Amino acid sequence: MICGCIPSPVLPDESKKYMVKNYTKIAIRNLLNSKGFSVLSIGGLAVGIACCLLLFHYVSYEKSYDTFHVKADQIVRLRIDFHDQGKLTMQSATVFPGIAPLLLKEYPEVQNYCRLVDARVAWSNLEPIQYNLVISNDYRNIKAEENRGYYADPSFLDMFTIPFIRGNRLTALNEVNSMAISEYMANKYFGSEDPVGRRLTIKEGGNTFSYAVTGVFKNYPENSHLGFDYLISYKTFDHLIHFLGKGKEQDPETTFGWYDFYDYLQLRPGTDWKKLDAKLVAFCDRHMNNPEDIARNNRRDLYLIPIKDIHLYSHYNEEAQVNGDGKSVSFLFLIAILIITIAWINYTNLATARSLERAREVGVRKVLGALRPDLIRQFLAESLLLNLTALILAIALALLFTPSFDRMIGKQGTPFFQLPAAYVAGFVLLFLTGAFLSGIYPAFVLAGYRPVTVLKGAFKNTAKGQFLRKGLIIGQFATSVILIAGTIVVFQQVSFMRNQPLGANISQTLVLEGPVSTADSVYQVSYQSFKTDLLQISSVKNMTASSSIMGKEIYFTNDTRLTGMNGNEYYTFYFVYGDYDFIPSFGMTMKAGRSFSREFPTDKKAVLLNEEAVKLFGLKSAGDAMKESILYYADTLKIIGVVANYHQQGLNVAINPIIFMLKPDAHNFYSIKFNTANIQKSLASVEEVWNRHFPSDPFTYFFLDESFDHQYNRDLQFGKVFGLFAFLAILIACVGLLSLSAYNVMQRTKEIGIRKILGASTGNIVTLLSTEFLMLVLLGILVAIPIATYTMNSWLRGFAYRTSIHWWVFMLAGLVAVLISIMTVSYHAIKVALANPVISLRAE
Repeated sequence: MICGCIPSPVLPDESKKYMVKNYTKIAIRNLLNSKGFSVLSIGGLAVGIACCLLLFHYVSYEKSYDTFHVKADQIVRLRIDFHDQGKLTMQSATVFPGIAPLLLKEYPEVQNYCRLVDARVAWSNLEPIQYNLVISNDYRNIKAEENRGYYADPSFLDMFTIPFIRGNRLTALNEVNSMAISEYMANKYFGSEDPVGRRLTIKEGGNTFSYAVTGVFKNYPENSHLGFDYLISYKTFDHLIHFLGKGKEQDPETTFGWYDFYDYLQLRPGTDWKKLDAKLVAFCDRHMNNPEDIARNNRRDLYLIPIKDIHLYSHYNEEAQVNGDGKSVSFLFLIAILIITIAWINYTNLATARSLERAREVGVRKVLGALRPDLIRQFLAESLLLNLTALILAIALALLFTPSFDRMIGKQGTPFFQLPAAYVAGFVLLFLTGAFLSGIYPAFVLAGYRPVTVLKGAFKNTAKGQFLRKGLIIGQFATSVILIAGTIVVFQQVSFMRNQPLGANISQTLVLEGPVSTADSVYQVSYQSFKTDLLQISSVKNMTASSSIMGKEIYFTNDTRLTGMNGNEYYTFYFVYGDYDFIPSFGMTMKAGRSFSREFPTDKKAVLLNEEAVKLFGLKSAGDAMKESILYYADTLKIIGVVANYHQQGLNVAINPIIFMLKPDAHNFYSIKFNTANIQKSLASVEEVWNRHFPSDPFTYFFLDESFDHQYNRDLQFGKVFGLFAFLAILIACVGLLSLSAYNVMQRTKEIGIRKILGASTGNIVTLLSTEFLMLVLLGILVAIPIATYTMNSWLRGFAYRTSIHWWVFMLAGLVAVLISIMTVSYHAIKVALANPVISLRAE
């Protein structure tokens, strides 16, 4: 009888804990023993994951616009398209104020509505002009221009989430001459005092009004398509229009002729907004398009857009503020995925290339009884540990660089890294999937080695494994070339827009925002006196007053026709009002006729057209236009000249058909041309003259060329992001290439020694070792060219005037990739080529 101790069985749970502990311990030991591999792998993954996190941070913010409203899923905004004679002449984000009440009445899907109109819109001679508003607390003698406000229906405060700090949110906008202000304005005008019940004075278009503050709301979030610091009751606007004697023609409750209003609808829960959108064609034909108009293809068509889509996908006339670009945001989201994928490809390449080092380890483990599933779990544990380490480092990097990244892309809002729950969940899923997929192949490769073959030393990397690594390298560099080419195209487009001739000279131009305190009855005398004194300054070349300025959207449009046309044959034109000096001050070219002149008193009943307006009228030439007149309300106005097309806005916007009208008392903008380089000294002189003539108005100015360039800021920021992540993608790819070249050299050490003994030069060795990798990079370039062409052409289609993608873009992108790869691969190639061949022969 044989006696002995029977070991106690290991329970399943204890066995699992032991295995996990053992896997972790061995994984840590292997990572520490291979410091070079660990540093390169963790560093590459950390940079890739950090890039992905930063881009997710930006994309999630851009997509968060207006999602903070409790009823956001129920709110849509109306917009309108104008078709004249079958031609799309305008698309506007604003519509008629009479539409929303009728939709509520006729469609049960509509639960509520509200309307907003920019508080700067006023009336003068039946022409809607945007005036600058001066708000003041006369008791404390505080005044400033405030241009971020709206007249709003009381229902706006119910439909939109606007928390109130003081006052009653439900009644704050119920009465005439009542207004609610933000925390910012409350502190600015009232300090520590309670503003509710106190009054603010608003000067608008030469009129002065006193409004009672009925509430204070929290500062409105930046991530909204709207931006405002105050709200005035819609009843006040109605009262203002009737006060100015315009109620009969343009009643702000019922009119279908004035489209400067933002109309929002709150749909009943469960309503499909697309189905309601389809019903608007019939609504338009009932209320906006008469049979004669329809027969002549003159249409006004309404469309809906959810408020959560406005920021990224609404780019029409009269947007409340500059919106983002959904296509660019989608590109950045794709770049985030590409960057992290490159990092995981990099890790997979490093791990499989390192398999030669670990082959004997696997052989010994198998001889000692390790099963293939055990080895797979072991190598997957190592992969997960390495990825988790990289993730922790990446989070630290993302937190560290978020403020700098936000400044670079012009992001406003919270200055720290943040991700919504949905993005966190998506990223976790992406990370786990990527970590698993990047680790599973190396694990299967390592676990599949045959112990006898490996321990005999006959092991070589399989052709199948080499093929996969080569394919991954091609993918890495194809992605890198796409990003480099994309960066070049973005900056090329921005340069194209900034350097194209505008058709108007905007250099050395100071623009003053016109006075609002001077009554219309005395304005002309004040203006002429101001202009006379201003021209006495030696550095002032000339000055002109106008309703609009380059770089600013033209807000005033009207339906107009030639006198010889049928009564229903009208087109929608944009109107610019200026004094006698407007055209010559900006050096615009006359294609036919002449500009306005004081020598012709009849010019008060005359107009100028731009070339686009001539084209819209269907006239064959500028000369033909000189024979025509237009109907403007009840007036017949003679066409006396045709102005060459110029870019009123940036080159991302098509040139509109413009009619210029003489208005010597225009006072939205004063444009002052200097003939000196000492702008600051001249500016001080201008301010002194301003304060002497308009002491009640703040001196507000900007330089026209700088203001015009602001239109391209988003595109420039997009280019910077593209460039940054193209560089990082190349960097990560190079880390992988550097390691792969090192292992390639290691495998061919004896071959290199023999070649040197047989007379191969250092150049021959470097060429031999570099050629294979360069071929892979060249294949990556060939793969990248069609993808980059399609992608960047898609982006360029968003611009009315755009550059072309030239062949040299891909040559330059490819050359950058090739040079970087040569420098990367040559490091190890030169090192081994210079080594003593005797030592090389002993290496194996």
